[in-house]
Amino acid sequence: MKSDAIKAFIIHLDRATDRRGQVEKLIAELPIPAEIIDAVDGRRLGQAEIERVYRRHLHKPPYPFRLSINEIACFLSHRKAWQAIVDQNLAAGLVIEDDVALNSDFADAWNAARAYLEPSQFIRLPFRPGKETGPERFRKEGTRIIEPIPVGLGMVAQLVGRDAAKQLLAVTKQFDRPVDTLMQMSWVTGVNPLSVHPGGVEEVSAHLGGSTLKQKRSVMHRLSREILRPIYRMRIRSLSRKHGKRPA
Repeated sequence: MKSDAIKAFIIHLDRATDRRGQVEKLIAELPIPAEIIDAVDGRRLGQAEIERVYRRHLHKPPYPFRLSINEIACFLSHRKAWQAIVDQNLAAGLVIEDDVALNSDFADAWNAARAYLEPSQFIRLPFRPGKETGPERFRKEGTRIIEPIPVGLGMVAQLVGRDAAKQLLAVTKQFDRPVDTLMQMSWVTGVNPLSVHPGGVEEVSAHLGGSTLKQKRSVMHRLSREILRPIYRMRIRSLSRKHGKRPA
């Protein structure tokens, strides 16, 4: 495929049959060719593979929780999409999860992201409006591209340039936290995520049988997360401010 081509990669777990209709809808509605990335299935993830890729407390600040198998599988699924961008020598890939729906803002968000895209960029299409702030890098009519400080959570849709995909593959051969959480740490990844506002996408997992990442947790586990999560996020915000505010 030509090196200036852009393609969509829809991450979809084969056994999640209740989401297949949404995948087909995305393929029909997206403005570029789309390919399904077979998501890594946590049920089939062997212990040897987990030990090869997952290493606790690899980066600072330490992530306070042990990853679930589903979170590890999710990270590996995104790595498969990044690898496909590199292997197919694309200019970029729109990596999109199968519980995403496009809304009326998508065309403008997509046009702005395409207009500003460079090979080294990772441009998020967030689904939570108003959750990010940061310096504006680009504006196209009513659509803004900002450098969020800190980067918001969620990996529902992002336009990943070829060089950014190569960089992310190089630095995530091992990982210690969820993929969206690591993407907040530009000082680790070497990639500075941007965000389009409004993002033009919605997360619709509640209408498709719920999240595939959820798992049952004990009361004590949930309580510890409620205590440790805000402390961790405060550290990320502090480091994001320290490393952010780069010149335009």
